[in-house]
Amino acid sequence: MRGIRGAVTVEQDEKEAIWQAAAEMVTAMLKENDIAPEDIGAAIFSQTEDLVSAFPSAGVRSRVQGFDLVPLFDARQLAIEGSIPMCIRALLLVDTDRAQRDIHHIYLGRARKLRPDLAK
Repeated sequence: MRGIRGAVTVEQDEKEAIWQAAAEMVTAMLKENDIAPEDIGAAIFSQTEDLVSAFPSAGVRSRVQGFDLVPLFDARQLAIEGSIPMCIRALLLVDTDRAQRDIHHIYLGRARKLRPDLAK
């Protein structure tokens, strides 16, 4: 099992923006790592305190094919001074034979600042 990290930012606290960004991030995580939803043991999402209009997991479940049976969990990110606002993060726990160095983590939008060494 490996963890695949992802993060994305939105420009406004609206359901559509949150759902679209979460689905885009997860779709990129799947594509870049050649992962299918049935390979996922669980997906954990968090978002900053300034995002209150929607659960990112609901957007992923409704917009990314195959997520109807994946266990999903939402949480609030810690409110740390200087952190990136309007940010959604994800951790996919996946069954894979890939080595850790072969995992591609996805950082989109302003979230690229979180891990510039890994951002594409």
